[in-house]
Amino acid sequence: MTFVSILYGLLFWAATLILIGGVAVKVRQYWNTPAPLKIPTTPAPITQGGVVWRMFREVVFFQSLFRSNKTLWLFAFLFHISLWLVLIRHSRYFVGMSDLLVFLQPFGRYAGFTMVLGLAGLWARRFLVDRVRYISAPSDHLMLALLIAIGMSGLMMSFVTHTDVTQVKAFFGGMLTFGFFGEAGLPAEPIVLVHLLLVALLMIIFPISKLMHAPGIFFSPTRNQVDNPREKRHVSGWALELERQGKNYLDELKK
Repeated sequence: MTFVSILYGLLFWAATLILIGGVAVKVRQYWNTPAPLKIPTTPAPITQGGVVWRMFREVVFFQSLFRSNKTLWLFAFLFHISLWLVLIRHSRYFVGMSDLLVFLQPFGRYAGFTMVLGLAGLWARRFLVDRVRYISAPSDHLMLALLIAIGMSGLMMSFVTHTDVTQVKAFFGGMLTFGFFGEAGLPAEPIVLVHLLLVALLMIIFPISKLMHAPGIFFSPTRNQVDNPREKRHVSGWALELERQGKNYLDELKK
């Protein structure tokens, strides 16, 4: 087992723990954040089933973005749908190959091009649109550059240099079973090491980045609330507690 294999094995274990722990902490924070006002973006559904259907359209098809900006929607949708295909293709490193995975492999391979294209469009928007350029922080540019670098290095492994997929799968298989990173170890090819280093970096910074909008959208009160302010009074948990304490205080005074 080489030093590089051990180093990358420890790096990915640490990155995975940071990713899972960090996302769990942020989701818990989202869950406990009060929503004192009824603020669904209209037109909004008036039933809980309607909220679920609306959230599905928003998460899968980016409905509100499509209505507001068709060009931005095109690049965003292109990136996200391509990313899903790429992730499905990469699942072969962790699970056995099924008929569905075999069928999706070519789509995931070429989806790398459309993923980079979508990211390039999103990044160009931050330079070409004045109001977007004004509000863009350095972290926004660095995140897009990191994602593009991951996509480009992955494409290079598929179309420029040959990578031993079996050896990479054995390496990650050893990690999943808490083995000694597999007997074969990690291929010591520069492009492989760069790609994996960038992926580990993305995993580490994901919980503290704007990419947390992925789980955060499910906690957005403008999307997850039923539009029924006339039919049902909306009171957050902390407001109910204050109301109860006030009532108890008044009862004490009356005594």
